[in-house]
Amino acid sequence: MTDRLVANPLAGPLEPSRGGDAALEFHRSLPGYRATPLVESPGAARALGVARVLVKDESSRFGLPSFKVLGASWATHRAVGDRRDVTLVCATDGNHGRAVAWMARRLGLAATVFVPAGMVPARRAAIAGEGARVEVVDGTYDDAVERAAALAGPDTLVIQDTAWPGYETVPGWVIDGYATIGSEIDAEPDVVAVQIGVGSFAAAMVRRFAGARIIGVEPATAACALASIEARGPAEAPGPHTSVMAGLNCGRVSPVAWPVISRGIEAFAAIDDRWAFDAVELLGADGVVAGESGAAGLAGLLAFRSELAVRPDSTVLVVNTEGATGSAQSAAG
Repeated sequence: MTDRLVANPLAGPLEPSRGGDAALEFHRSLPGYRATPLVESPGAARALGVARVLVKDESSRFGLPSFKVLGASWATHRAVGDRRDVTLVCATDGNHGRAVAWMARRLGLAATVFVPAGMVPARRAAIAGEGARVEVVDGTYDDAVERAAALAGPDTLVIQDTAWPGYETVPGWVIDGYATIGSEIDAEPDVVAVQIGVGSFAAAMVRRFAGARIIGVEPATAACALASIEARGPAEAPGPHTSVMAGLNCGRVSPVAWPVISRGIEAFAAIDDRWAFDAVELLGADGVVAGESGAAGLAGLLAFRSELAVRPDSTVLVVNTEGATGSAQSAAG
């Protein structure tokens, strides 16, 4: 598929909300908490032709290489409460599952994580290394979600970052957990680029930075948000979802995230993997270690720098949502 940029006909005014105060206080209470750095990327600024590019670097949260632990930990905390007689279940493209497994280990709970067959072995091993049982599903991420959802019961809690009819509360808590990222950022950028998988991270960022120009970015082979905008409602992007931006290989937008991202994002960019490779290299030159999903926000801006016509005096914010990954280009788990 080719690169595409689609303006959002559903966009409308939203009031920014820092929100997530309870989640922030919970994260601050966990051993090893520290606010992740907000750093400058002068190379990215030159490439985009803007005054500043700020990078919120989520390559290490509580010793994990991704922001996902923020949502998984808060949602698990809310769902489990004082119980210690339950098993946690989820599906993942990598980082969410590892985060759920990390939280399960902290609480002394068993965890089962369903992963799509195409996940690279290093990501599976990282999840297993947190103590979870890993089950490989012969299908896509969305197929893995269905397998996890089927196990829900009194003694089995599904901790998923996407929603479906009848399952909205936990994904809402995941979004609230991600709000910690925005709460740690004091800057008020002109342009914000957000990665879109199922849309939960993007929803948290839209709530925080509503009023800025917000651009959503996803792989061309898994552009479920773009497809939904064109359909004027949630629509599926059929597989196979084969992007190297593995954390974004999702075929369906979360219905909990949809009302927020469909109103608060100016345009949706679907990009080829080559832009992610370029963005990883560009961030690396400025000392930011990023995986392909982590660099996707910047990648989308690089792909459409001319069409977006960002003002030269602008401050741009991107979030490096993950560090080096177990992709074909980067073998670290």
